[in-house]
Amino acid sequence: MSKDPKSRKTVALATPTDLGENATRDLAGGLNLLLADVAALYWKTKNFHWHVSGPHFRDYHLLLDEQAAQIDAMSDPIAERVRKLGGTTIRSIGHISRLQRVLDNDADYVTPLDMLAELRDDNKQLCASMRTLHELCDEHNDVATASLIENWIDEAEQRVWFLYETTRRTEG
Repeated sequence: MSKDPKSRKTVALATPTDLGENATRDLAGGLNLLLADVAALYWKTKNFHWHVSGPHFRDYHLLLDEQAAQIDAMSDPIAERVRKLGGTTIRSIGHISRLQRVLDNDADYVTPLDMLAELRDDNKQLCASMRTLHELCDEHNDVATASLIENWIDEAEQRVWFLYETTRRTEG
């Protein structure tokens, strides 16, 4: 083992895997993008949960709390999957902000229906990103990550469905 502390840390974090160096690099990169999006979506959902108001407050407040918990539950398995693959994962809020594709909403006021519609679209975007990552898993024969992603896609599709039905305006 090298005496250089930097190289020693790198070696210490290199978890053995049979997927190969390219797979580790590609999959860890894709999973870190997903983790950044999940973190951004979690905080956006909590932001809207805390700031929703109006006649449907209780229903929306509870819906967003349930969805935030489901989104948060993805974080640890994503990061641990990166480590199982031999990669390293996100280390800070700054790192998340550099990688996230889900946009923040720092507006002072957002109407409840606009909140729900924005989260619906963000979850649709997350589904599309996970499908792309699933294709990468298939390229590298990473069935374990693909299996996790399949469940997360199903959960995100349910969030989209609930948000869609909640915001759908009746016709006529």
